[in-house]
Amino acid sequence: MNNELEIIKRKAVEIFSEEELDKKINSGKKLTIKLGADPSRPDLHIGHSVVLRVLKQFQDMGHEIVFVVGDFTGMIGDPSGKSKTRPALTFEETRKSAKTYLEQASKILDKDKTKILFNSEWLSKMDFEDVIKLTSKYTVARIMERDDFKNRFENNLPLSMHELLYPLMQGYDSVHLKADIEIGGTDQTFNLLVGRELQKDYGEESQVVMTFPLLVGLDGKEKMSKSLNNYIGLNDVPFIKLEKSMKIPDNVLRQYFKLATDLSTEEINKIMSGDIREAHFRFAKELLKMYDDVNEFEKLKERYLIIAKGKMPNDIPKVRIQEDEINICELLIKIGFAKSKSEAKRMIQGNGIKIDGVTVTDINKIINNKKDLVVQFGKNKFKKVVK
Repeated sequence: MNNELEIIKRKAVEIFSEEELDKKINSGKKLTIKLGADPSRPDLHIGHSVVLRVLKQFQDMGHEIVFVVGDFTGMIGDPSGKSKTRPALTFEETRKSAKTYLEQASKILDKDKTKILFNSEWLSKMDFEDVIKLTSKYTVARIMERDDFKNRFENNLPLSMHELLYPLMQGYDSVHLKADIEIGGTDQTFNLLVGRELQKDYGEESQVVMTFPLLVGLDGKEKMSKSLNNYIGLNDVPFIKLEKSMKIPDNVLRQYFKLATDLSTEEINKIMSGDIREAHFRFAKELLKMYDDVNEFEKLKERYLIIAKGKMPNDIPKVRIQEDEINICELLIKIGFAKSKSEAKRMIQGNGIKIDGVTVTDINKIINNKKDLVVQFGKNKFKKVVK
């Protein structure tokens, strides 16, 4: 157990406080370890896996893991690091996005030993008196210590009152759950510490706060984020995981190995000292080993290399179309490449569509479907149209 704890400590950026953590762990008590997720989009990504894997270690040590889906706070949207107010989501939208969270989190956590809770279960029941009591626990000056709030205020950028409530609502989750430890990314440090302080104000023992590194996105600049679409999703199909792995900037690949795989430092150093392209393939293989079927890897790698050479793969799915002649936009909708004519037109106008290897530029083109043909979108989407 002590060895497991030391590994967790080494992964952490900050611990508030290490002395309290040791005391809680050594108490022999089954601890409540909390992690919150904002369901702004339905996909968890490998950036989330950094803290999920820490939760798994605590779970293996015998502690209770509470995965809090912020369906109520999601209606505000976490303002952390944002330069403008996020568009409000409806309660139904947050619940819809949250539906797949348990399935995805279970790729890492033991489903039978993980408690999944929605914070609407308690936050939606608070009346205005409860909200006033909650806001009385924190001063405006302390809230404005948060860098993003401070910067927006000083630069005369919009800062709505409901955004100021977000850290208090997230903190109250810890009060309600009587959390012993809360973990999160370094961008959540302020919010996690609010929970620690609120517990004290409500007469509870303060939670230990542990923050962990943020995985940079596929753009190599911003943190991995669903809203920035620079992520590798836990639910991405294996080939997409491989394709996205090949797009990881070379200068951050080591960080991906370190934060998102179980490989030792020695093994990572060995991989990174070799051919960089093969290092990307190895990272993809590790992802498949953890979340999918690693036996698919060689087949997927071969498919990727064929496409990378501008050739067509052998395993193209077939779609049967009855019409002898069909407009190109209607064809793209029928085979599932586009959801609407306007989307189909954008794909064509962006030079993204090929038929039998020839780029289509005319949105009014009539396609003769009397013989089999291959429709391609981008580099890796193919459909064989047959009669």
